[in-house]
Amino acid sequence: MRVGLFLPTVSPMATPEYLAAHARAAEEAGFASIWVGEHVVFLDEYTSRYPYAADGRLSLPPDAGLLELFTTLTFLAAVTERIRLGTAVCLVPQRNPVYTAKEVATLDWLSGGRVDFGIGIGWLREEFEVLHEAFDERVPRTREYIEVMRRLWCDEVSQHAGELYALPPCRMYPKPVQDPHPPIYVGGESDAALRRVAELGDGWHGFNHLPDSAGASVQRLERALAAVGRTLGDIDVTIGAYLQPVEPKHLGGYRDAGVDQLVLSAFARDAAGIRDEVARLGEAFVGPAAEL
Repeated sequence: MRVGLFLPTVSPMATPEYLAAHARAAEEAGFASIWVGEHVVFLDEYTSRYPYAADGRLSLPPDAGLLELFTTLTFLAAVTERIRLGTAVCLVPQRNPVYTAKEVATLDWLSGGRVDFGIGIGWLREEFEVLHEAFDERVPRTREYIEVMRRLWCDEVSQHAGELYALPPCRMYPKPVQDPHPPIYVGGESDAALRRVAELGDGWHGFNHLPDSAGASVQRLERALAAVGRTLGDIDVTIGAYLQPVEPKHLGGYRDAGVDQLVLSAFARDAAGIRDEVARLGEAFVGPAAEL
């Protein structure tokens, strides 16, 4: 089983020195991947419910925000050589699909084919409103935007005619290094999200799980895959532990639940602290996981 790290790109903590220290330490410790998240804005007042907190609120200081994910991953690509670079998750329906396809392909090109493209539909209606995008259309928009991106990544001359997006014949180069394109990891926990994994995904990026809940969700995913003629062997199951109290003793439980990759969270106040924390997590988790 592989082990990756989620890198919280929250300002003002996420300085260039902090990011470089995190990424280099992760590669030195043998972690398989680094994942970063996306929100372009936060709002002081919102009615949307954050799905990973009991009170439905994402608690951040008013002057905190996330770095732009593709810019950040390009920076991380430049200070590393081997570790994979993932989006967890890119909010596809609030973005232009042509620019997103270009950013993914450029990152894959510059990193030597190290991109894992994690996608989600988003939960913060008010962020969509800031961007003048239709929150209630985000599911069909995600499906169509992924098809647009695939055409841009795979076809010599790309085009698409759909209900929500029309792409006239055009050429987008360079293509991604990975053939036919970077793997698409679909995020989400609902039955509808797992159906999207089965229909669209090369992988599932689950979030906020300990082994028992991961196993229950993997069983639900198996049923969704069977409905479209696929099996777990067709999907890479990556689970982000987020703030769950994960210990090395849980590794076997994740493996038995059908997890291919566990993503841990690493936190520290400064570059020196994050180097030490990543090294500690690597010693505790990476070696034991590789033996499973």
